[in-house]
Amino acid sequence: MPRAATHLPPLARQFTSFFWIGLIAAAIHYGWLIGLVELAGFRPVPATLVGYVGGGVASYALNRRHTYRSERPHAEATWRFAAVALVGFLLTWALMSAFGWFAGGRFAVWYVYLLAQLVTTGVVLIWSFLAHKFWTFGEPGARAP
Repeated sequence: MPRAATHLPPLARQFTSFFWIGLIAAAIHYGWLIGLVELAGFRPVPATLVGYVGGGVASYALNRRHTYRSERPHAEATWRFAAVALVGFLLTWALMSAFGWFAGGRFAVWYVYLLAQLVTTGVVLIWSFLAHKFWTFGEPGARAP
């Protein structure tokens, strides 16, 4: 996390950390998405779901340690993270499918599926941050670091 972020209020610091880690996870996600669509001939919706899982693995490890500094045992945090990720996965599937339907088959044009993915990423980002903060890694009665 950038040094300047340590002087932010706790919620802003957490979101800043979540955002930077999200960029790493998004790079993995988008790498799989673009690679599978452009190089392997996958359709965008299945490709983005593969990318989502890849980014999610990196996201868990980094957010547990850097964003939330959670003391919750891995056995509990892992299944909670998976539950939140499953909702994000389903949101990704639903939104990308809807955008594909509205695009009327124009997902064949590379920038259309990437624009749809950018909007989807924004929605899932907000869902994931709040769910992880208050449920996955949140400690009962604990204050943000």
